[in-house]
Amino acid sequence: MSVTASALKARKYRTVTEISGPLLVVKSVSDAAYNELVKVETGTGEVRTGVVLETSEGYAVVQVFEGTSGLDVDKTAVTFLGETLKVPVSTEMLGRIFDGKGQPIDGGPPIIPEDELDVYGAPINPSAREYPREFIQTGISVIDGMNTLSRGQKLPIFTEAGLPHNILAAQIARQATIPGKEEDFAIVFAAIGITAEEAMFFKNEFTRTGAIERLVTYLNLAENPAIERVITPHVALTTAEFLAYEHDMHVLVIMTDMLNYGEALREISAARAEVPGRRGYPGYLYTSLAQIYERCGRIHGKKGSITFIPVVTMPGGDITHPVVDLSGYITEGQLILSRELHRKGIYPPLNPLPSLSRLMKEATRYTRKDHMQLSDMLYYCYSEAQDLRSLVAVVGEEALTERDRAYLAFGDAFERRFINQGVYENRDLDTTLEIAWNLLIEFIPESEWKRLDPEVIRTYCPKYREKK
Repeated sequence: MSVTASALKARKYRTVTEISGPLLVVKSVSDAAYNELVKVETGTGEVRTGVVLETSEGYAVVQVFEGTSGLDVDKTAVTFLGETLKVPVSTEMLGRIFDGKGQPIDGGPPIIPEDELDVYGAPINPSAREYPREFIQTGISVIDGMNTLSRGQKLPIFTEAGLPHNILAAQIARQATIPGKEEDFAIVFAAIGITAEEAMFFKNEFTRTGAIERLVTYLNLAENPAIERVITPHVALTTAEFLAYEHDMHVLVIMTDMLNYGEALREISAARAEVPGRRGYPGYLYTSLAQIYERCGRIHGKKGSITFIPVVTMPGGDITHPVVDLSGYITEGQLILSRELHRKGIYPPLNPLPSLSRLMKEATRYTRKDHMQLSDMLYYCYSEAQDLRSLVAVVGEEALTERDRAYLAFGDAFERRFINQGVYENRDLDTTLEIAWNLLIEFIPESEWKRLDPEVIRTYCPKYREKK
């Protein structure tokens, strides 16, 4: 992170009037800019870094990255550097691990930057956007088969405390590819507000499996200041934009956990004594989330692309929580982890019924002709099984018909064999669709295959292929 500025632009003040939590209030300032970088010097000569959060005629509010502990109103000097926060970027960042501000923490040498970019990049202009298309294979059947991810899409994972979302995020980071374009594919992984134990898990996992070679990893710890949690997504996306639009890479950005980003916004808002909005979050929560999510996508005339999978925790399973709710508005679908499936020992516990990929139809144009129809058939059959499970709880199994029993058996097998897979099991799409066909053949009479075109059945169903 660059803190160097032109001497002509730098302005130094010793007019700190108030210290409140992580904030400084500097008076007699008339030319400070929003998001301007500042240097804070303590009475002992220690130098800290900050950023302007609010400015008006006669004062500026500064958030200090390292916190304000030990600062004295009379002895603190604040230098406004005349530039915004910048992060050095280079293709050398692939295979490296950084903190939330972009500083290396893997013991390696500093990055020799190809450029230094403003972390507050602009969202993509809607008129410059190209429609997300092409299939990204995650190696996870319930995603690839039923909630397919398109290149340039924003598809969040909604989870709850105690569910294996970190394990799932790491698995997607290890396995995700665009079939046929693996050499152009990179992943930017950003963990926001995690524990030291979780950070060690991600480090060890990526290093041990060799996945780290194509990853740029940012790890922001819960013990770090709130402002760093706010900065981390912007630093990660700036890196992704550099790789995608300067080096023509297809970049998948995975962020966990966006709830911690929202909590950091709320903490800073409270320190600034702002009027709270819904559930205490600032009124600009939607804008802040949109400024992150809308930096992802495809741009006309650019070969590279940015696809985004944010992980968002639902406190108490509440899907109406502001951060979760607004994330759903801005993005193109959602993947929902189920505590019920987790209790059954199913991994990943992704429930396909409330999950949705709004761009799946476009992605399946680049896969197989049977993909979309087979997905619709699986949705129907599993939905029937869930309805029958509720019915059995009321009337018992004795009242069920043979058809009902077939669907119930399908539901159990679907969870065990299609949704469930190993943490290190990487299924290609053909394997996923083959499992789906075999489940239908085994449990559902062909007379019930009403969502499958007869020509698709004859061409792709294994029992007909074997006869040819």
